[in-house]
Amino acid sequence: MGVSVRAVTRKDISESARVLADAFFDDPVMEWMWPDPARRRRGLPLLFAADMKYHHLAGGGAELAVDADGVVRGAAMWDPPGRWKQSTWSSVLSLPRLVQAFGGRLGVGAAVSGTIDSAHPAEPRHWYLATIGTSGAGRGGGYGKALMQSRLDRCDAEGLPSYLESSKQGNIPYYERFGFEVTREIRIPDGGPAVWAMWREPRRDPLG
Repeated sequence: MGVSVRAVTRKDISESARVLADAFFDDPVMEWMWPDPARRRRGLPLLFAADMKYHHLAGGGAELAVDADGVVRGAAMWDPPGRWKQSTWSSVLSLPRLVQAFGGRLGVGAAVSGTIDSAHPAEPRHWYLATIGTSGAGRGGGYGKALMQSRLDRCDAEGLPSYLESSKQGNIPYYERFGFEVTREIRIPDGGPAVWAMWREPRRDPLG
């Protein structure tokens, strides 16, 4: 199959953002933030590129999965313990790109982000999977699994838990196979969709 995982570099940001935009185009939260498909198609790559460039890349948790030909098929953005919350300076740097991405929907995007952030676990020592996705062409090819296992192996080695939010109820069984469990349902305000918070304790049994 030829799947390999490596760290994202600055030159990979644009392609990784494009892959994530493809993966999340039909995501309920993204549809809520951008009801218009054309604006969503333009906005998603800008959002993911800004998140990766100004926040996740610095923490060393941004990874991509490529096929045997080196084509990017999946990407993930993890934050190390104590680094999940975006700094004020990072927020300032990313704001122009977010304005470009959201336009008049910037307030909606901020409300969604604020709701999810406010529900984040207080436990300081955990890895946070902010985003993971596979392009349409890569689905079913093992790219998501490779990205998940790459970081979860580290979590297990360090004895650290991990946390994510699933924005699709249908994806919950997939995350459960990796050891995540639903801890609560987060409801986006003003009639928005639900998001499911999921927590994983480290596996100390190498066969677990």
